[in-house]
Amino acid sequence: MKNVIYCIVLSCVFGGLPLNAALGQEVIVVSSIDDVTSWLESEDWWGEEKRGEHLDVPHAMITGINPGWREAAQSLPVPQKKEIFYRLMLPLIVHANDMVMDRRERLLDARAALSDGNAVSEDEMQRIREGAVLLRVLEEDEATALVSDSKNLPAVIDELIYKVDIIPNGLALGQAAYESGYGTSRFAVEGNALFGQWTYGGKGLVPEQQRKELGDHRIAAFDWPFDSVRGYFINLMSHPAYEDFRQLRAELRSEGRPLSSMVLADVLIRYSERGQEYVDSLKGIMRVNNLVIADDAVFRDEPIRFIVGAESADSAARLRQEIEKLRASGELAEIVARMRLE
Repeated sequence: MKNVIYCIVLSCVFGGLPLNAALGQEVIVVSSIDDVTSWLESEDWWGEEKRGEHLDVPHAMITGINPGWREAAQSLPVPQKKEIFYRLMLPLIVHANDMVMDRRERLLDARAALSDGNAVSEDEMQRIREGAVLLRVLEEDEATALVSDSKNLPAVIDELIYKVDIIPNGLALGQAAYESGYGTSRFAVEGNALFGQWTYGGKGLVPEQQRKELGDHRIAAFDWPFDSVRGYFINLMSHPAYEDFRQLRAELRSEGRPLSSMVLADVLIRYSERGQEYVDSLKGIMRVNNLVIADDAVFRDEPIRFIVGAESADSAARLRQEIEKLRASGELAEIVARMRLE
């Protein structure tokens, strides 16, 4: 049972949460589609959105894709299947974008500090070194040598600012739906793989039909859905194949134009072997499902919550009891403190 709880609190990947915040952390346990829809309705997070209004998103993060979802989705009306997927996926994407913007603001502050003749703090320098390696700006040895008075530091920060920027919510939603079959693909269920990312030699699932000319590739697998979202963001922010995406995004921002899902989708031709056909299909998904409304989505002013699935009502009851035991002992707080949420 503790392994289940461990999965709950490691489902996000960017920072740490104070122990006192974790003590009151809400964990929502659901054991059926009816539970899910009832909870969504209780949160006023279900049904048709009012046009012209920002989506007001509950800050609730799913912690896994229940194996039963694949079968259950087959018996649902298609609109209901889609809505459940979009409603549960969007908080993960909004959270990732919030964290990206927080990191971007720190980089902008660091650049301003340098312009004013001030030094960048060592804590921020460490974040810059890590980001430079992660996003393919510097090799590890180059990053290790980077210090606050390095001549190339302004150029490194500028390159990071260029790469660290949002992925429009609607675009990420559309790609997740397309690549994972609304969370029903084998890769999604077995590996929380929502974006069809390839890996060579890393942790992954072997495709049933693997073409020799493409090498020994696998579909990257993740411990939790948010890890997949994080991997997708890093991929678009750093892989050479998506330089056109980053360049157009930077142009839109410099011109004060919206970072639109529909506009930026046009330069994702290299995301799939299908090229322009892939882009056309992706834009069709976004258009038919009105996903562009998600581009301006914002979180409600509330603490982060977590959603975990149980196999039955009985197991849900036992899980809730176990969560409270862990909360009372302080173990839940310790586990949540190891989350990376910043």
